[in-house]
Amino acid sequence: MVLNQLQRNIVEQAQQKDVHLIQLQFTDILGTLKNVSITLDYLPEVLAHGIMFDGSSIQGFTRVHESDMYLHPDLNTFTIFPWKTEDGDGIGRFICDVHTADGKPFMGSPRNILKRTIAECADMGLTIFAGPEPEFFLFETDEKGNPINITQDKGGYFDLSPVDKGENARNSIVKALEQMGFQIEASHHEVAPGQHEIDFRFAEALTAADNLTTFKFVTKAVAKQHKLHATFIPKPIQGENGSGLHMHLSAFKNTINVFYDENQPNDLSQTARFFIAGLLKHARAITAITNPTINSYKRLVPGYEAPIDVTWSASNRSSLIRIPSVRGQATRLEYRSPDPTANPYLTLAVLMKAGLTGIEHKIEPNPQIKEIAYELSSLHRQKLGIQQLPDSLKEALDALAGDSVIQDAIGDHIYENFMKAKLIEWGIYRNQVHKWELDQYLTYL
Repeated sequence: MVLNQLQRNIVEQAQQKDVHLIQLQFTDILGTLKNVSITLDYLPEVLAHGIMFDGSSIQGFTRVHESDMYLHPDLNTFTIFPWKTEDGDGIGRFICDVHTADGKPFMGSPRNILKRTIAECADMGLTIFAGPEPEFFLFETDEKGNPINITQDKGGYFDLSPVDKGENARNSIVKALEQMGFQIEASHHEVAPGQHEIDFRFAEALTAADNLTTFKFVTKAVAKQHKLHATFIPKPIQGENGSGLHMHLSAFKNTINVFYDENQPNDLSQTARFFIAGLLKHARAITAITNPTINSYKRLVPGYEAPIDVTWSASNRSSLIRIPSVRGQATRLEYRSPDPTANPYLTLAVLMKAGLTGIEHKIEPNPQIKEIAYELSSLHRQKLGIQQLPDSLKEALDALAGDSVIQDAIGDHIYENFMKAKLIEWGIYRNQVHKWELDQYLTYL
């Protein structure tokens, strides 16, 4: 078979690095990473023609009678993991695009949905860059390797060893990511016991989503090597800060950051203000995608640094949208409600779509809220027109059901299957009798 130069280079690189297994990765609609492994001998065939798989077995993909789908490796995502199999063989990885049997991009694939939104940005002359800030917890494991409800340390924000007992594991994660080509900007212990953050360099939206997907996989794999369990549950410990996924966004036209304008208030351009307004207008529906689990809403409560109100500010860290102090080419906004259980591709797709809608319709944002909004009286909040983010998954799903823009951002297929899966999840949770209820009521009622 005939391969192009880039395909041949990848095969040669894999041979030189003693790679024997290649993982072909993609995500389902909930963001769960899926994988098909092939041997090096089969790689040229897959590079040339893709590989068929059964889409009916993947959450929210297709029905049995239309199940044949194809994975096509994105050549730009090839990397080699910094660990080997038990037999000493190297392991390579591609992130793949999912196509239907007739060769068309499958619109049930979150990565294809994000690529569609990126194309909409390009039609407006814009390129969106994203810089995610993922947080996670490290828990200890039992003798069988199963996680137990004990964090690996009692450290706090920016603590060092010996208080930060997760430092070795975190450093190993950073090293592994760097060996895979990540540019790590910062890593540190976070506020809660056993909580950590690793920040990597911003990138164009698709690369940022790919990087975040890879980051979560690598973090879990390296933690396991340290006999620890890495979890991205937003609120695993009652009374402690939860894990967020703050998303920094900027927009460029050619090489110019169009969010910056030194002649406007706060040095924010009119384009930036429109983008912010679009995010604010659709924030409640966005939350269903950016905070997609029951546990997500245990984090979005007052007093733990996570936003609960639909506000923006250049100074207030309790706002949903914060404008970091840097300006010029680094001007950006920080969208602070997402948590790391969110599907990275869908998260960026809905954020970008909402922002583009604000630009397209020239929506003006409400004034900045410089106070901590949840400390204001109800009457004052009402006068300022402050909305609150949903406080449950069901409320967020109801908001999504009423927002055609965010539905359009994820497409009919994903919308229908996402809603179906999440309403089932909510129903199971709602029908459970929880220990808190027994503790609260059994003795007295």
